[in-house]
Amino acid sequence: MDLDIGSLRVFLACVRLGSISRAAHAFGRTQPALSQQLRRLEELVGDALFQRAAKGVSLTDAGMALLPYAERIVALSGEALAGVPRATLSGRCSVGLLEDLTGTALPAAFADFSCLHPSTTLELLVLGGAETMGALESGRIQLALCDAAFLERPLRWGTHVPLWWAAAEGFDAFADPLPLVLFSEPCRWRNVIFSALAQAGRPWKVAFESGSLSAVQAAVRAGVGVATLLPTATGPGIARVPDPVGLPALPDIEIGLARRAGNEEDGLVNAVEALLKQLVA
Repeated sequence: MDLDIGSLRVFLACVRLGSISRAAHAFGRTQPALSQQLRRLEELVGDALFQRAAKGVSLTDAGMALLPYAERIVALSGEALAGVPRATLSGRCSVGLLEDLTGTALPAAFADFSCLHPSTTLELLVLGGAETMGALESGRIQLALCDAAFLERPLRWGTHVPLWWAAAEGFDAFADPLPLVLFSEPCRWRNVIFSALAQAGRPWKVAFESGSLSAVQAAVRAGVGVATLLPTATGPGIARVPDPVGLPALPDIEIGLARRAGNEEDGLVNAVEALLKQLVA
């Protein structure tokens, strides 16, 4: 019994969009068709992958366990289909990355890429948004994948991902004032959060802040407060807060891909760019 890559793509889309109906819209298919495909995947795995509710879906323990494998299988499939001959790739490619995306299959996929192309060296750098364009212009990195607001237009490629309210299990989302776990300044999303809460009339307080994703995750996991995270940054012990608890809706975040000018003929950079698109799309 083999895992079907198409079903894994559907599973990943439901995770990232938080809803089977939104995933069906993205694929241009009906919700019942996607639900049936997910049921077949659950039968194969032997356990439920999602907790279903009127407002969307959240991962079960089994779904959380499957997630990194699904990301890696889909990423490797995309790389295999690209059909880049190993012998033609050599050199070094550095990628600037939004820290929230390090929880995806990117690091593992880069490791696999290096094994397939032993004459290459890949580097992942976690950069703040404001640092990204400077790193591209100086040649410190060849590619950047981050919040599109920090990148010059036109982008090489972009996609929208949801911003989630995320908390530990059992967190009281009706707490007054609402305790927030935030990324330290400078963080563009802080004003987005404050504006949404003000419009909803929700009092709040800053309970914890840090410039480190792992520190923010640890505070959320410990029940210190609620944070706003991309789906890829939730992880074990942190779950999306269901919509009906009174927290305001948050806008999607545009993730963009930029490339240093003048390296359009570099085969290694072309291959890494294609890999990034496959992983994040």
